[in-house]
Amino acid sequence: MYNLLLQAKGSGFDPISLIMFGGVFVVFYFFMIRPQQKKAKDQKKFREELKKGDKVVTIGGLHGVILSVNSDDTITIQVDRIEMKFEKSAVSLEYTKKSA
Repeated sequence: MYNLLLQAKGSGFDPISLIMFGGVFVVFYFFMIRPQQKKAKDQKKFREELKKGDKVVTIGGLHGVILSVNSDDTITIQVDRIEMKFEKSAVSLEYTKKSA
């Protein structure tokens, strides 16, 4: 039994565990962080390029046509002869691409 306890003592620093931890971080970055950053960048670019006449879908599911871009962060959308004012952040890139 004492022999087992003596064998269980570590030698201190283990470079293999450091390499494994680094590998996990690299995999986490390329499969989780980087795609989220790219998606956010694409969404921001899409919202900056919204213009009059574009057909869009909001995150709530309303389909409409942009009548005007009022300021840096609001737009007016026409939905079946009704004009509605929305934040640009309410326009969904994902659903707009699906409906096009």
